[in-house]
Amino acid sequence: MELYNTLADLLADARHKDREIRFIDGEKEESAVSFAALWDRATALLGSLQARGMKPGDELIIFSKSNESFVTAFWAAVLGGIVPVPVAVGISDEHRLKLFRILSQLERATLLTEADLLERLLDFAKQRELGDITTLLESKTTLTADVDPDLSGEVYASSPDDIAFIQYSSGSTSDPKGVVLSHRNLCTNIRAIVEACGWTENDTSLSWMPLTHDMGLIGYHLSVLGVGMNHAVMDTSVFVRRPLLWMSKANELRATQLCSPNFGYKHFLKLFQRKGLQDLDLSCVKLILNGAEPISWELCEEFLEALAPHGLARTAMFPVYGLAEATVGVSIPAPGSEYSRITVDRHSIRVGEPFSMAAPEDADAVSFVRVGNAIRDVSIRIADDDDQPLAAGKVGNIQLSGGSVTERIYADEAASAELFTADGWLRTGDCGAYSEEQLVITGRQKDIIIVNGQNYYPHDIEEIVARLDGLDLNKVVVAGATPKGGQTEELIAFILHRQSVDGFLPLVTQVRDLIGEQTGLEVDKVIPVSRIPKTTSGKVQRAKLLQSYFDGEFDAVLGELQPHDAAPAGTDEDPLVAELEVICREFAKDRTIGPDDNLFEVGVSSLTLTEIVLAIDERYPGTLDISDLFDYPTLREIAAFLKEKL
Repeated sequence: MELYNTLADLLADARHKDREIRFIDGEKEESAVSFAALWDRATALLGSLQARGMKPGDELIIFSKSNESFVTAFWAAVLGGIVPVPVAVGISDEHRLKLFRILSQLERATLLTEADLLERLLDFAKQRELGDITTLLESKTTLTADVDPDLSGEVYASSPDDIAFIQYSSGSTSDPKGVVLSHRNLCTNIRAIVEACGWTENDTSLSWMPLTHDMGLIGYHLSVLGVGMNHAVMDTSVFVRRPLLWMSKANELRATQLCSPNFGYKHFLKLFQRKGLQDLDLSCVKLILNGAEPISWELCEEFLEALAPHGLARTAMFPVYGLAEATVGVSIPAPGSEYSRITVDRHSIRVGEPFSMAAPEDADAVSFVRVGNAIRDVSIRIADDDDQPLAAGKVGNIQLSGGSVTERIYADEAASAELFTADGWLRTGDCGAYSEEQLVITGRQKDIIIVNGQNYYPHDIEEIVARLDGLDLNKVVVAGATPKGGQTEELIAFILHRQSVDGFLPLVTQVRDLIGEQTGLEVDKVIPVSRIPKTTSGKVQRAKLLQSYFDGEFDAVLGELQPHDAAPAGTDEDPLVAELEVICREFAKDRTIGPDDNLFEVGVSSLTLTEIVLAIDERYPGTLDISDLFDYPTLREIAAFLKEKL
C-alpha cells in the first residue's frame, strides 16, 4: 500500500475509488455514502466551520450519536487542518464529566454535537453549578445540523508532522490524557496494518466498534478506507441490543474482515446459544481481529466451535496487540495461520525471570494467546524494571519505538516524560515475553482495568467509592482480575473492614450501586479485607491483593456474603412483575432487583440491562426495546408498559 504523507492525501486519493461506507443503524435502517460523497460532505461542513471562525490548529470535539455525522465531521476537520477530538457519548455522569474536563483542557476547542445532547449537557452542568462549563457550552458549541450546503471549505495543506487528531483514552478518568497523533504516525501505522493483515481493495469489512475507539476509527475506518475497500460501520448500541445482527450482516455483506474485543464474543454467544441463526454462511470471513482487552483462549474456542457449522474457519480468529500511544497496531500474526497459546505457572510470571510451562489442568496454570510479531515500522523490546533489555524467554516490560509511536501527551509535560525511557522507548505499561517468536501479553505493569474493551483507571473508581460515609481513599482498592478459566476480566473492590461480615453486607450494595450509577460498570466482587498491603513508600500493592484472591484466601468470606437470606425472586402479587423478577435474577450477579428498583441505579452494567431486555423480548417479542427503560425504569413500570402492548 502507498505511504501517504497526510490523512488529507489519503482521502483525496480514496475519493476517486468506486467504494462506499455503509452505516448500519438498525436491522432495517441503513445508509451508504460513497468515498466521493464523503469528500463533498466534509468540505461542505468545513465551509461552515470556517465561516464560524475555525482555523488550522483549532480543536473540534466530536460528540455525536450518529456514526455518519461523526465520519463527516472527522474528515471536515482533517481537511481544514483542524484537530478532531473524538469523545464517546455515554449515559453515566462520569462520561459527561470527562467531556467537560476535555473541553476545559483543550486550548481552542469547539464542541460539535446534536441539539438534544447539548440540552442534556447544559442541564447537567447547571445542576452541578459548573458555571465555567456552562459558559463554554453556550459559547463554544456548534450543531451537526448547522451546515450550509452552499459553502465549500478551503482545504488546508497539512504537513506530516502536524497533529492529525487527539485520541483520549477510553473509559472513565478524572484526569483525561490525550494521545497526540501526527499525520506521519497515522499514515505509517495504517500502511503497516494493511500490509500485515493482507488487506486489499477487494475485501469488505464490518465493524461495530465505536469510532471514538482507536480500533474502530483507525483500524476499521481509516485503514480500510486507505486500502480502498467497501466497509460497513454498525452502531455499537445496535450490536449491544441486537448482537446476532453482527453475523447476519457479515453474511449479507459477504464481509471478509471483522473485529471484536473479548466481551463481544461473549455477548454474541449468550443470545446465539439460545436463539441461533438460520441460513448463516460465514465462509466469506477471512479474519476477525481480536484485541483491545485480554484475550481468553477458552472464549475464542467456544466462539469458533459454535460457528464452525456455519463455515467459520479456525484461521479466522486473529489475536492482535496494540495501544493508542502507538497509534493502534503493534503486533499481528501471519494471516492464514491458526492461533495458539502458551500455558504457564501463574507464580512464575515475574519481571526479569523466565516463565515456567504448566499443563492446562494444573491448579496454578494460566493461558496466554500469542499475538504475532511487530508490524512494519515498529520495534518491540522486553526490558527489566531498569529499562534494560532482557534475554529471550524472560518476562519483562513491553517497550516500543518506531514511526507510529506518539511523541507526547497533550498539554502534559510530566505525563509525556513519564511515557518514555531515557533512551527514547515508549513504556506501554504492559508486560510480556516471546514464545516461538511471537509476543505474549502476560499482564499489566500499570494498573489500568479493561472492561468491555474500555480502559478505566482504578483511582477514578476508588474516588467514587470513597464518597460513601465511613470510607476514604485509604480504605478502598479497586482492581481488575482474570481468574483461571475466566473469559472476561472481573472488576473487584477491596474494602478495609475489620468488623462482622453481616455489617459489611449493606456496604456491598452501596458500593455496587454507586459504581454502577456513576460509571455504568458492574462490580463482580466486593471483598472485605483486614489490611491493605502497601510498599514502604505508601503505594498500594494491588498485585498482592489480587494474588490473595487467586489463591482463594477470600473464598470463605465471599461465601458468607452470598445472599442466602435474600427474598426469593418472583414473589410479587402481579404475575407479570414476578416473571420479570425471575428474568432479572438470571442475569444480575448476586443481586435481587425488586419491583420498584430503578434499573439504572442497582449497580448492573448496560450489557446486563441489554441481556434482561433481550430475555423479555424473547418472551414477549416486539414489545420492549432498551430505549424504553429510560421512560419505564422499574419492573413494575415495565410490566404496565407491556400490558398496554400485549
